[in-house]
Amino acid sequence: MKNYIIGTAMAILMSTPAFAEKVDARVTDHYKTVTKQIPQTERVCYEVEVPIYGKTGGGASAGDVLGGMIIGGLLGKGATGKDDGAAVGAVIGGMVAADKNQGKEQIIGYRKENRCENKTSYFTETNEVYSHSTITWRDENGRKRTLKFTR
Repeated sequence: MKNYIIGTAMAILMSTPAFAEKVDARVTDHYKTVTKQIPQTERVCYEVEVPIYGKTGGGASAGDVLGGMIIGGLLGKGATGKDDGAAVGAVIGGMVAADKNQGKEQIIGYRKENRCENKTSYFTETNEVYSHSTITWRDENGRKRTLKFTR
């Protein structure tokens, strides 16, 4: 609508011979700088070392089991005051010693494994784009007039 009004006003001013000599209008285009961050995603792969877990040790030694049986027997006899209690305590003590010294889970080596992930980086793009235009002229009283419009 502004374009229509501006065009009509200019046509009227220019078509009148009396104003044609006095009108000195200038149209100026104005631009602005627009900066955009543009994402760029790429797949990045790399090699990592992954631990391998396994059990170490071969179980309880005979001395470990015997020690557990002796301690268990003494505790069983002391708790019950009977030989049957000592026997049960010895069996339980031997089992505890055997279980305690089963191999422990720990890292026994490493293997290489590929891992990939998407990485996004950004680059900046700067462009000059049209913003608006202005028309500037002096009216019949000599005052400077400016009108802003978009094409």
